Amino acid sequence: MTQALVLTEVQGRMGFITLNRPTALNALNLEMIRALTHVLQDWQQDDQVQAVALRGSTRQGAFGALCAGGDIRFFHQCLLSADPRTEDFFTEEYTLNHLIHAYPKPFIAFMDGVVMGGGMGLCQGGSVRLVTERSKLAMPETLIGLFPDVGAGYFLSRCPGHSGEWLALTGPTLGAAEALALGLADRFLPSDQQAALWQALAQLPMVDSAAIATRVSAFAQPVAPSAELDWARIDHFFALPSVQAIVSALEDDASDWARQTAGLLRQRSPLMLHVALQQIRTARRLSIAQDLQLERGLVRHCFYPAHLARRGAQTETAEGIRALVIDKDHAPHWNPARIEDVTDAMVQAFFDSPWPAHSHPLRGLG
Repeated sequence: MTQALVLTEVQGRMGFITLNRPTALNALNLEMIRALTHVLQDWQQDDQVQAVALRGSTRQGAFGALCAGGDIRFFHQCLLSADPRTEDFFTEEYTLNHLIHAYPKPFIAFMDGVVMGGGMGLCQGGSVRLVTERSKLAMPETLIGLFPDVGAGYFLSRCPGHSGEWLALTGPTLGAAEALALGLADRFLPSDQQAALWQALAQLPMVDSAAIATRVSAFAQPVAPSAELDWARIDHFFALPSVQAIVSALEDDASDWARQTAGLLRQRSPLMLHVALQQIRTARRLSIAQDLQLERGLVRHCFYPAHLARRGAQTETAEGIRALVIDKDHAPHWNPARIEDVTDAMVQAFFDSPWPAHSHPLRGLG
């Protein structure tokens, strides 16, 4: 289809998917989510398709940028106009995330270029996650007054030590070496080898996990360990019991790392920092299905925060997107304005499900 936002084809025994919205860095809209869900469900039942590969595209062609996340301009418009389409968006996106985590066939994600937010949600359930020297991975949602969703509670909480808390709260951009060390990627593939591997997969006479691993190994290369991850400091500070304790300890430390990290946290939404910390720690005990069900309730409260007596246009998310993307003044007016002013009651209400169990929009997830 001309101008299709999701391109699909079957070559040999492989199903290939290319995200084709390059002018928006392949940011996901509802049309794309529905197209991805439809083709994955079809291929799940198709004996000819033995494995699936996913990539993004840029104006220059295939690869270069996988997906910058959800369409946050759409979110902002919905918040200002009380448009209910976000309800379908998040229900269907999280259902797609679960489908990928539970997919019965190998799923290979070419995580080249920008892979953030919803892009991470498309990849972290994959069986083979490939990064390149151009990869930029992140879950930066607290910067826009949201929390790391799309199953991030599940996959960030399973990163080593307390790095999940660090990733969720600060939202750093990770390169290939950091992603591999944190367990968010499996192999390093030079960007100039992606097209060759893509074609090599199409030529496999039989596609299973062993055949894919052998073929990937022929193109993958080792990558030097990251010097950017200070494991001892991450675990020391981000194991502390509360956001206020973490920030206070960082600000009392004289090291450049601690001061810079505290500065990052002071820029984020104080309320959503608290929500994200509890989300990660709760999700360590949850399955991917349970985590997505939890996150579906959290995001409903973010867009319809009746418990805070606010309208959609007054939410942390509306303000964060305004400051970062719409007006670009990078001066959000958070409410509460300070980490110290967030109360337990404000936070706990996010974790009360808006629905009884029998009518939860994701009640069917296994």
